[in-house]
Amino acid sequence: MLENYRWAESLLAQGDPLGALQVLAPVLGEDAEFSVRLLAARAYYHSAQLGRAERLLTELTEADPTDHYVRFLLGRTLERAGRRPESAPHFRLAAALSPSQDYAEALARVA
Repeated sequence: MLENYRWAESLLAQGDPLGALQVLAPVLGEDAEFSVRLLAARAYYHSAQLGRAERLLTELTEADPTDHYVRFLLGRTLERAGRRPESAPHFRLAAALSPSQDYAEALARVA
């Protein structure tokens, strides 16, 4: 599984989110580790599969409501889908959990 994860991560970094999803497919399931599901959510986001990204990120926020990056990515997904008002609470929480310029800029953009 670690080999698949690293390969998928490499593909995503090279701009191949669909390739990353293909590599993750055998290990992606309900019992997949948090990091694997997050990587898949990132690949869904980067391949414009926003509905799938949103569903997976929502599950991840339920698993760990204090993960600032998951909140930020969920906000970005909603923003990209044209749902800016829905993205604001996620950006606000991400910014409260971690002082990141990216988070503050995203919140200012949708506020």
